[in-house]
Amino acid sequence: MIERLLGGLLAGMSLVAPALAQDLTAEPSFGDVSLSAGFTPDPFVVSLRAGGAIDASASIHAGCPGFIADAPDFDLYYNAGSLPLIISAEADADTTLIINAPDGQWYCDDDGGPGVNPKIRFAEPQTGLYDIWVGFYGQARTYPADLKISELDR
Repeated sequence: MIERLLGGLLAGMSLVAPALAQDLTAEPSFGDVSLSAGFTPDPFVVSLRAGGAIDASASIHAGCPGFIADAPDFDLYYNAGSLPLIISAEADADTTLIINAPDGQWYCDDDGGPGVNPKIRFAEPQTGLYDIWVGFYGQARTYPADLKISELDR
């Protein structure tokens, strides 16, 4: 598989070729939402349990750390505008973020946000489905976390 850093995006975030290990058609474990550019409230927050039994670095790509579930944690149907799309997670544990974007590419981050929290910023987001996994770094277990979807750089 091919891994490359995305210029103009968050350092440490990687883009990887599509994988076949995760079930993109599965019902998301913690729901879904349709948001259009300019949505309120911003950020949109979902409480969930990060992690799972699958090592994403083996099932998706070595550049995607963390343990995740087979099904997405959350699905975002997004109607893009001129603002960036920022997806992050916050927890009292080391979490990771793995997103399959509308273009079919995988975007992964560990520690791109404050502390050991992940954050992925799409400078020019696409309209479509974002399948989102919040992983737990280091071991196959789950931990409470908040998924945050925003258009504002904070």
